[in-house]
Amino acid sequence: MGKLVIAGGESLSGEVRISGAKNSVLPILAGALLAEKPVIISNVPHLHDVTTMMELLGQLGAKLTVDESLTIEVDAGHITQYSAPYELVRTMRASILVLGPLLTRFKEANVSLPGGCAIGPRPVDLHVKGLQAMGAHVTVENGYIKARVDGRLQGTQIVF
Repeated sequence: MGKLVIAGGESLSGEVRISGAKNSVLPILAGALLAEKPVIISNVPHLHDVTTMMELLGQLGAKLTVDESLTIEVDAGHITQYSAPYELVRTMRASILVLGPLLTRFKEANVSLPGGCAIGPRPVDLHVKGLQAMGAHVTVENGYIKARVDGRLQGTQIVF
């Protein structure tokens, strides 16, 4: 949109609360899997994808609490699951964002292909290539991306 024209002869006044961006909060929620202490995320938008990501984190073993102002506390200190099930991942491509944190934490991770799609020229192939560049061994078996790393992932320069 180039511009917004308001006609009416009256000055505008008031307040509008702007919530955080979905494309920011989803990676932040996934990144909370790396923390051993609770993480508090505020100004979270009330969207279906956010609820789906919260449900996914809960299935992995994280404890989540939400207050009336849409502040989420994620306690992933005791998670033991490193497999993200198809039932949830299929509903939201952003679920792939848990692959890296799970791999980092457990040295292995299994995440269903989002929507059951085959890896191809879609956003998930960049995640796979990035993890491989950092030393991960990645295969696709039975609709799951299976990743493991010996030792630690190694930082590297990745050009997209």
